[in-house]
Amino acid sequence: MRAPGPLSRADGVKLTGTGRWVALGIVAVLVAGAVSAWRGGVMFSSAPAGTSGPGASAPATRPVARADIAATTPVNATLGYAGSYPVTGQGGGTLTWLPPAGRVIRQGQVLYRTGNGSPVVLLSGRVPDWRVLATGITGQDVAQLNHDLVRLGDAGSADIAALGWDYYSWATAAGVQKLEGHLGVASPPGSLAVGQVVFEPVTLRVSQLIGRLGGPASGPVLTATSDRHVVTIRLTAGQQSQVQAGDTVSVTLPAGTATPGVVSSVGRVATGSGSNATILVQVRLTHPGAAGSLDQAPVTVNITTASARDALVVPVGGLLAQSSGGYAVEITGPGNGRRYVPVRVGIFDDADGLVQVTGNLTPGQRVVVPAS
Repeated sequence: MRAPGPLSRADGVKLTGTGRWVALGIVAVLVAGAVSAWRGGVMFSSAPAGTSGPGASAPATRPVARADIAATTPVNATLGYAGSYPVTGQGGGTLTWLPPAGRVIRQGQVLYRTGNGSPVVLLSGRVPDWRVLATGITGQDVAQLNHDLVRLGDAGSADIAALGWDYYSWATAAGVQKLEGHLGVASPPGSLAVGQVVFEPVTLRVSQLIGRLGGPASGPVLTATSDRHVVTIRLTAGQQSQVQAGDTVSVTLPAGTATPGVVSSVGRVATGSGSNATILVQVRLTHPGAAGSLDQAPVTVNITTASARDALVVPVGGLLAQSSGGYAVEITGPGNGRRYVPVRVGIFDDADGLVQVTGNLTPGQRVVVPAS
């Protein structure tokens, strides 16, 4: 039997080089198995098969159909939490309470405590805590503090806006007193010493404790991530063209369940060299809750490498290699008659066992397939 020719490509369908070779491999294996095992090594042509005898049993068949079809490539990936946020103590004193690893801490909540239970609170902002915050000063750090106080319900937006968002006013001082009162400070002073707050732009999830109880509150205290899951893929540089930001993918979790995701970023700079060069691709889960509390877990991401809508499809098991090259399918007709119809193949859908074909076929016709 002559080796099959290259896969044909449907008009307007994106079929990557990798998808083409994967499809060729699938055809080689499936066709070889189907022809040798099912047909007992007999060579077939595209001539009509004729009509089976009256006592012959009906063959197993599947219908020709129209459907959306996609080819996917599975790649290994890691499910974890996005971002890295080291927390460094700026004040003095002794560490007297630390959160356990895995604890999620939101803006306005205590990140750790020093001395006689004095709280260090997490607030939202990108400007770090670098000075005493007290009445009369102005700046971006004050502006983010004022927005936090309003968001937490400890200050009124009308009062803050009237006095200036970037100004530490009496309204700011009153809001700080309310916040500290909620956190257990007995006599809130209305000002914030260096080290009493930690500004970060996201909710934190504690990943590792560095400081220890009884140790100094200055220096590295803990490391954290965001509370948002992210899937990280290291694609070979040759696969970079297969994905782009916004592509939908399917993520298979360790338990075997699949959940949808969206490619959020594709790296532009490869690390490594030669065949070991990789690019970093990140995927955001469409349903974050599906991952539970998994961290640094191995997952599989199924990337769509080619797709077509409303394509003519048949079961992959129905393909037959022709001695003249190419492929055909066997169609049943009235009176258990059968005939061969030459087809050109396109996209292979491994998950559903379907292949896109072009040929003299119509939806509803029955294709002979190996008996299960």
